[in-house]
This record gives sequence, structure tokens and C-alpha cells, in this order.
Amino acid sequence: MTGIKAKANFNLLILIFIISFIGNTFGQSLTNTKINGYRGIWFELNQKYEYGDKYSGALGTYTAKHVPLAIYAPEVKKTFFVYGGTPSEDQRYLLCMIGEFDHKTKMVSKPTVVYDKNGVDDPHDNPSILIDGSGYIWVFISGRGAKRPGYKYKSKAPYSIKEFVRITEEEMTYPQPRYTDFGFFQFFTKYTGVRQLYFETSKDGISWTDDKLLAAIPEKEGEKSGHYQTSDVFNGKVIGTFFNRHPNGNVDKRTDLYYIQSADFGATWATVNGINTPIPVTDLGSPARAVDYASQNKNLYLKDMGFTAEGYPACLYIRSNGHEPGPKSAPYEWCITKWNGTEWQTTVVTTSDHNYDMGSLFISENDWKIVGPTEKGPQEWGVGGELAIWQSKDEGESWKKINTLTEHSSLSHSYVRKVVNFKSPFCFFWADGDSHQFSKSELYFGNFQGDIWKMPYNMTKDYEMPIKIK
Repeated sequence: MTGIKAKANFNLLILIFIISFIGNTFGQSLTNTKINGYRGIWFELNQKYEYGDKYSGALGTYTAKHVPLAIYAPEVKKTFFVYGGTPSEDQRYLLCMIGEFDHKTKMVSKPTVVYDKNGVDDPHDNPSILIDGSGYIWVFISGRGAKRPGYKYKSKAPYSIKEFVRITEEEMTYPQPRYTDFGFFQFFTKYTGVRQLYFETSKDGISWTDDKLLAAIPEKEGEKSGHYQTSDVFNGKVIGTFFNRHPNGNVDKRTDLYYIQSADFGATWATVNGINTPIPVTDLGSPARAVDYASQNKNLYLKDMGFTAEGYPACLYIRSNGHEPGPKSAPYEWCITKWNGTEWQTTVVTTSDHNYDMGSLFISENDWKIVGPTEKGPQEWGVGGELAIWQSKDEGESWKKINTLTEHSSLSHSYVRKVVNFKSPFCFFWADGDSHQFSKSELYFGNFQGDIWKMPYNMTKDYEMPIKIK
């Protein structure tokens, strides 16, 4: 069909066959089966420095570039959430999982394996989630460049996590799907250049447009390009994305902050103040650039974004002096860059001790909050820490810590993820684990009143009560 991507070709089929063959050495696939408990995956990158791995630890709700991971469905009064799991405490291979929290019974279900990654232990392949207008749940399984394919899965029944059907297989990393008034929209990454940003759209989730290149900014002519992004949708119509750039494709030099948006399903793009921006964005000094961090020799680690009631975008990120963990790259500043209607403004919220500390930004009309591991944790200079809630009453210009969620933990809490259309008590969720060495990883959720529940690591029933720990 003209204009529609071919979702499989000979080379991809051969790759899938090889991965499946390798996976068979780990036993029968667990796809579309239940796991008897919530067990997060632990991972390390194996890039070692004086103060530990570049990043390692509890990465069940990783990465910040997988968006969103949880959605509240008022039609059934349930929160559906995805994460990277593992079969048992002593195993480290990835299961792309989905669970549900029933707000009527206050119970969590046994989680379902949407896709068994067949021996892959890398949470870069974690899933993200979308719920369409008919209530079908879609799980977008990340691949890893051209080495491992990504997939789109659809639930067999609305608002059900019992069984999923594969819809596509393709090159797709860091999926960021949204259901808009126009249909399905997805930002994602392909390893063209090094890491370049793409998007695609669909009316029904089955037939998708060709991949459209969104950003590929080289620092100099002839050099490679690379980007990471975080995105959101405003009022079902405006799709916006903040992205950084990687000079000559070097991810350890990530810098600068850009923003563009589309109000017509990706047909045209513009800056926040309406300057038409042809895509792909290839100009280093594009009017889409919100902050020039390269001139300040600053690194930029995107975390989350949101919109104000006026439709103004705001971005949460950490800026630092380099990619190495430890004091060499300090300070690790949690920053907000927001559009105030006439210009970009940047404020510092607080500091932590790692580039890969990750929290979520919640914006309401008169109240902004950040939930994340901003407090010193049990493993110094490692991913995660103790969780705190920060609040701004002046649209992000000043911030105050209003609650410390966790204290005296033996393991670090990391990658706090917000729920789309959240409803208490399941407002955000995360995982814990040792930042520096392999450990058990459990999953938690909480609310803004400071209550925390742990999801059961071992389950004997289809639905069980989470464990109230605070």
C-alpha cells in the first residue's frame, strides 16, 4: 500500500529468527502469560569509572525517553502501567510487563508478560503504553537500533491485560506514543546518523505512515548527529517535544535544548512562538533552540515535560559538567525551562548526585510539583536516592521541598514515573535497587499526601492488596 511502511523485510525476518533461536536456549517464551509478582529488572551499562558505572541499578521504569508508562482509565476506574520485569530474583533477562491497579478494590492484578525479550537483559527495550478511543490498550515495545526490532502490541479486548496481539515489528527505539484527537501519534528514535528523531501517525493503529525524520542537527557539516527527546500532548491536539543534541553524535556530550510543536498531526511544525520550522531540524542555531548550553560547556539530561493551562510548555532536566559519575561532573542541577508567553525562563529546583536521577513533573493551574530522587541515598554517586516532593506556587519560578517520601532506605529509589490523568492513590510509580551491584528490585506507587505502597513481589492470587509501607 503506497505510503505505508513495510513492517518486515527479509533481513528483519532473519534477525527475528536468530533472536528467537537464541531465546529458546532460555526456555519457552513467556509472552501472554502471567508472572506471580512484581519484579523489576536490574541493569548495568558496564562503563566503569572511579565512582561506579555510568549508570546502573533499578531500571524497571527506565528510560526517561519511554513515555508514557502509566495511564488512568476513568471508564473502568483502573490504572494500567508498564515496566521492565524479570522472571525471578536471581535472573536478569527482560520481560516487557503490564499490570493494573483497580481503584475500586484497591488491588493490583498479577502482571502479564506482553513480550518476552528472549534473553535480552537490557531495559532500553522496556515498553511504553497507549489507550485508544475504544479502550484498547497498546503496548509499544522498544527495540535497540537495527540489532533488535521493536513491536506494537494491542490488547485483544478493551481495558484488558489478559492477552495481546502483535500488530507490527519494526526498527523503533524509545517509543513515545500518544492518542490524539486526530488518531495515533508516535515519536521514536532510529539509529540513523547516530540517534535521530522520527515520528509516525496512524488513524487506526494498524496502518502507519512512513517514518518521518524530525531532527538531525550536525555541529559541523559532514559530522554525525544525535538527539534525545521528551514529549507530551496538549488538549488532544498540540504535540510538543523538547530535545537536546549530541555533538558529532557523541551521547556523552549531550547539550542544548530545543522545542518544536505541531497542531495538525505533524503536517507542519513551529517554534513555541509560531515561527514555521521545516523538518527535519538541521540548523544548530535554529529558532527552535530554547537554551544554548554548548557555550556554557554544560551537559543536559532530559527528564519530563508538561503544559500549562495556556498551552505553554515546560521541561524538567538535569544539567551538569560532564557524563562521568561522581563529584567531577557536579553540580547535578534539577532545572525547569518554561515558556512564559514571551520568552524562555530557566530556574534551578535543587541538586542531586547523578545524571540519571529521574523524576516527573506535574503541572496544574496553580500548583506545580516534582517527584524524584533528589535526596542523598544509601549508594552515594549512584542512580536514584531518597524520594522527595517539590512544589512551586508561582509557575515554576521558585521551589520548596514539601515532603520527603522515603528515608533510611537500604536500596535506592529511581525513575519515578507519572501517571497520565492520575488518580490517587496511584499518582506515580517507581522501582528500587542497589545503585552499584546486582540486587533484588521491587516496585512501588504513591500519592502526593506521602502515602506509599509496595507491589507484591510474590503473588498466589490473581488480585492482591499492595503493601502499605508509609
